[in-house]
Amino acid sequence: MAMTTGEKWFQGFAVVLSASLSLAMIYPFIHMISISLSTPAEALRPGIHLYPRELTLDAYQKALTSNGMWYGFQNTIFRTVVGTFLSLVFMSMAAYPLSKKDLPDRNFFMMFIIMTMFFSGGLIPTYLLVKNLGLFDSRWVYVIPVLFNTFSLIILRNFFMEIPSELEDSAKIDGANDIRTLFSIVIPLSKPILATVGLWSAVMHWNAWFDALIYVQDQSKVVLQVFIRRLIVENQDLEIMKMMDDQKSLNAETVKAAVLMVATLPILLLYPFLQKYFIQGILVGSLKG
Repeated sequence: MAMTTGEKWFQGFAVVLSASLSLAMIYPFIHMISISLSTPAEALRPGIHLYPRELTLDAYQKALTSNGMWYGFQNTIFRTVVGTFLSLVFMSMAAYPLSKKDLPDRNFFMMFIIMTMFFSGGLIPTYLLVKNLGLFDSRWVYVIPVLFNTFSLIILRNFFMEIPSELEDSAKIDGANDIRTLFSIVIPLSKPILATVGLWSAVMHWNAWFDALIYVQDQSKVVLQVFIRRLIVENQDLEIMKMMDDQKSLNAETVKAAVLMVATLPILLLYPFLQKYFIQGILVGSLKG
């Protein structure tokens, strides 16, 4: 059936709007990539930077030889991988019983959990709790305090409620207990929602910096985002600043752009591998309450 004039205008407007928004989001990345690959003179040139006119990899070379960069990468990868894995395990173990209608006082537990979305202890009590638990200046401070995310827990619970109970009953008839049923039946059927929640958790861990700033003093345990903040916002990374003073082929803009690209690309490259699960998981997990 042919589209009406109004539908054609609407479709054209939607295409133009989508293209404009896409360009607005893509151009900053193109600009930063161009700056990071440019010489200092070209990087300081005013105007639009769509491609490097004078190509050089000096900024990447110096950024990747910084000890602070590698310490940050190691700690960020640790918190992202370990934190995401443990969050999925513990949130799944909490969401599974909450998805059962025969759980005693299920509504009370859900109300208690949902309250944590609106109320928190505050920064000072949280700081004292972390210190008293012995997590201060430890890499585990990146993982344990953020094991649970209430919104993700609710999404997981709703997805588990959609799984036919007959599958679990058949497993129990064969002698499986609740733990075996969860990890042998429920978890394999929940790949879409686990991939979705896992991506949320990974992005959160990769971008987090405030907890490292207030809980960690050992500079070999800080995460990548703290290193970037000190370099870009505070200009405090003495190692890279000395490199720029020693070599005229570097300046602050090219090195900062290179550091941003190195820190951003890994988490961006993760999304295509999870995209096929993402939409399915979020739609199914948000339907049933």
